[in-house]
Amino acid sequence: MKILVINCGSSSLKYQLLDMNTETVLAKGTYERIGEGNSFLTHKVNGEKYVLEHPVENHDEALNFMIEQLLHSEYGVIKSLDEIDGIGHRVVHGGEKFSESVLIDDEVIKAIEDCIDLAPIHNPAGLIGIAASKKAFPGKPNVAVFDTAFHQTIPKERYIYPIGYKYYEDYKIRKYGFHGTSHSFVSKRVAEITNRPLEELKTVVCHLGQGASLCAVKGGKSVDTSMGLTPLGGIAMCARSGDLDPSIVTYIMKKENLSPDEMEKILNKESGVLGISGISPDIRDVEQAESNGDERAHLALDAYKYIIAQYIAKYAVSMGGIDVIAFTAGVGENQKNIRKGIIDYLGFMGVELDEKKNDTKSDEREISTENSKIKVYIVPTNEELVIARDTQRIISK
Repeated sequence: MKILVINCGSSSLKYQLLDMNTETVLAKGTYERIGEGNSFLTHKVNGEKYVLEHPVENHDEALNFMIEQLLHSEYGVIKSLDEIDGIGHRVVHGGEKFSESVLIDDEVIKAIEDCIDLAPIHNPAGLIGIAASKKAFPGKPNVAVFDTAFHQTIPKERYIYPIGYKYYEDYKIRKYGFHGTSHSFVSKRVAEITNRPLEELKTVVCHLGQGASLCAVKGGKSVDTSMGLTPLGGIAMCARSGDLDPSIVTYIMKKENLSPDEMEKILNKESGVLGISGISPDIRDVEQAESNGDERAHLALDAYKYIIAQYIAKYAVSMGGIDVIAFTAGVGENQKNIRKGIIDYLGFMGVELDEKKNDTKSDEREISTENSKIKVYIVPTNEELVIARDTQRIISK
């Protein structure tokens, strides 16, 4: 069985085609700057990378050009679209309606549309990908895999906000959590590599990328997570603020005479590590500036590492202890100094880092010492595989 995984952004399209008999990636790529006049596709097959400049106006055109590459006479990986058995879609927000992945029909599309207010950037992009796939692959089953679904096991007292209960009743304002496919994959992988039953493990998964969230996974279930109503909440991120005193928002809006949209842009795109350092949303750039003696770069990175360590310690309360801390995603997998800085704060909990083991990028490995009371691992995430597995399971029914 071959499954195509699609992850649409407002001006991008990421994809992977997987052979589920061996769970191998046949081809993958990213279409960038869709509709901007300088669109290009980066397509990868068997370790070879093809960068193809091909302007497209919309996702329909992008998907059709991507299909041409899958069928290409020189480096194509399929002979016919009939070889693709189903399409799995990453959908960011499913609200309270979805606690698992589902086959997409008109009712599911309507429910995703109803959640647009909760994910105004991400859900419309997901719907664009679904619509484009229905055109390009008529008759093929499409499956929605929700970022929020994994967190539907969080107890109500942990997802409810301490504001008027009517706002939950009227608008479903509550903590939802995101990166669910990543947290699910990594926590299950931790059980496999430690050779311990998933049902017995208490794992904190640290998904640290441009967007970042932590999740307390007890017995394979999410029992708390850092992101909230939207992907803006929780820890400070590369360009997102994370949690703040709520009055900061209204205070700045009044002082600067800002609209809600303007304030939202500041919190989402001009805050976090970028906001404090004034340098870049790329951790590598900020680390370079820090090494050159930049004080604000040092401040930004210290604040970033400190709040992540705080959240890890907090999740010992959520789970009644911690067995494993797992780092994943772009920053978590690749930035050894970030990992070290976080773990250094947790020495009081008996966590010890092996600096020699930690000197690595993207390797799946334990990086704690033999004597560490809490084990620490790097576990590269694979959200696309989770989406493909769910798609295969659902269409096989």
